[in-house]
Amino acid sequence: MTAKTDMTAKGAMTIDPITLEVVRNSLLATVREMTDNMVRTAYSPIAAEIKDFSVGLHDASGASIMQAPYAAPAFVADLDGTIRAGLALYRGDFASGDIVLSNDSATNGQHLNNMAAYAPIVLDGELIAFAAVRSHWIDVGGKVSGSMSVDARDIQAEGWQLPSLRVYRAGVPDPGIIRFIERNSRFPDLVLGDMRAQISACRLGERRLLELVARYGRTVVFDCIGRIWDEREAIARSAVAAIPDGIYEAHCALDNDGVHAGVPVPLAVRIEVCGSDMTMDFGGTSPQVAGPYNSRSAEVVARIAFKYLTTPALAASAGDFRNLQVRCPEGTVLSADSRAPMAWYNMPIISTIDLVLRALHPAIPDGVTAGHSDNIGSATFAGVHPASGQRFQTFIPYAGAWGATAAADGQSAIVSVVQGDVRLMPVEMRETLFPLRVERFELRADSAGAGRQRGGLGVYTVQRALSECSYQAQYERTGDAPWGLAGGACGAITETWRERPGEFEHGSLPLKCNDLTFRAGDAEHLLTAGGGGFGPPWERPAARVREDVLNGYVSVQAAERDYGVVLDERTLVIDEAASAALRAQLACNPSGERNRSEDSNRSVGNSPVSK
Repeated sequence: MTAKTDMTAKGAMTIDPITLEVVRNSLLATVREMTDNMVRTAYSPIAAEIKDFSVGLHDASGASIMQAPYAAPAFVADLDGTIRAGLALYRGDFASGDIVLSNDSATNGQHLNNMAAYAPIVLDGELIAFAAVRSHWIDVGGKVSGSMSVDARDIQAEGWQLPSLRVYRAGVPDPGIIRFIERNSRFPDLVLGDMRAQISACRLGERRLLELVARYGRTVVFDCIGRIWDEREAIARSAVAAIPDGIYEAHCALDNDGVHAGVPVPLAVRIEVCGSDMTMDFGGTSPQVAGPYNSRSAEVVARIAFKYLTTPALAASAGDFRNLQVRCPEGTVLSADSRAPMAWYNMPIISTIDLVLRALHPAIPDGVTAGHSDNIGSATFAGVHPASGQRFQTFIPYAGAWGATAAADGQSAIVSVVQGDVRLMPVEMRETLFPLRVERFELRADSAGAGRQRGGLGVYTVQRALSECSYQAQYERTGDAPWGLAGGACGAITETWRERPGEFEHGSLPLKCNDLTFRAGDAEHLLTAGGGGFGPPWERPAARVREDVLNGYVSVQAAERDYGVVLDERTLVIDEAASAALRAQLACNPSGERNRSEDSNRSVGNSPVSK
């Protein structure tokens, strides 16, 4: 710890421990209540059902006091920059009842759908904190419904921007901004309804913090916050100190940028661990690209990955990241010019987070997961609902799989590492809201990467259009499959095709497209990616392989091919002798694919160092 931290911690020792715990849990209860309020009052399914939002409390400088733990970690402690931009613009001239909206790419560095709303918390005429909510708005204009074109060439093609605009002044709405939003979104009722839900959550956070201050006093509450930050720093430092000093590197690639087919987008990370400090360097990452796979989110990538490694079970705060440094030169896909398209900014983010874990595997072999499915958005169907005559648009999270760990199989049918508590929309709700019929929704057999601990399974979904609509798709990482670790195999990649009634041959679907016409009766078959395996597959107990076969996770053929477990196809009894011989053969001659699972992961100077 630095001397400054030591002094802060010593001063905080005078805080009554009971008061500290009451304040800590009151802050946590507040952000949880704000989350519940959003779910209860939001209009769009993406907020009310899927929970693609995050809420938090921030101090008067914008630093994160506490962020709700049950929301999207893609926004982990990243509202500080947005609030600081507003502070610089308005020079602290805030009044109780103000609400600021911001989605501009220069400040947020994300796709324009992610709209931040924040409210100043004022006590006796003095700004003391902010309550904030960032939520995905279903449509903010642009060239396609939903504003997330896969081939946009600039940020303007993706929608309109509100650069830190005060939509409420001292509790009074600005009718001009409201009219602008109403006129320029394809779904104004949903967007404005979600905006009001964000405002309601901010007002709730404001009330609860002021109640806490009224009970204990401003000095005591903020001394407790300082103590919480110091504790988080200590925990994070302890976690990093347990990692051997060294330099660790890994790389992978996205399929393309949506504009230049067949041209991969390389991603890279270089991690330096020195004592209790960690530096993440993204200098080897691709320069910004022509298509919408850019962002200004290097800090976000680093914070999410760092939190997984250090304080995964605790609500995020500014104290969690004091021993993290981030390096990223301007002009990469993680530090692009603000005019660059960013609709699918999240794809390089989730793959780079995975890379951080991959790079650190040699240092903490039992502390990271194998590669996960690295996708975030399933195809979108949009059009006019034949029953209501109203526009509709689906937004359904991609249900893929996570990689295995040294101790456990990967999780199946789950969202990506940046989505956290984001939920899958129930099939019944999809069929109620949209002219679609979900005919299949099941785990995808043989999609998990084989290993001593196998990866999670992807999902096989069939969605049939009941009326003519447009189809927009964005699927990734088919050229660089979810990797295995420690001899584990890669998971299966994403596949799609279209079924048309009366046609014997099913036609392939482009993995990235805008406004492809689906006729009534057309169906998308989507097979999502599986997670990578961990450890040699032939070391998985034969009884567990047989259990996977009985559950339908692994076929009889894959059990023999990948795990060396020979089963009688009729009785599913293990042939012990044949299995032993085959497993010995696999151990002596592992497949090239399994060996390649770790080829692009290398480490430099990562031997344990005494600290």
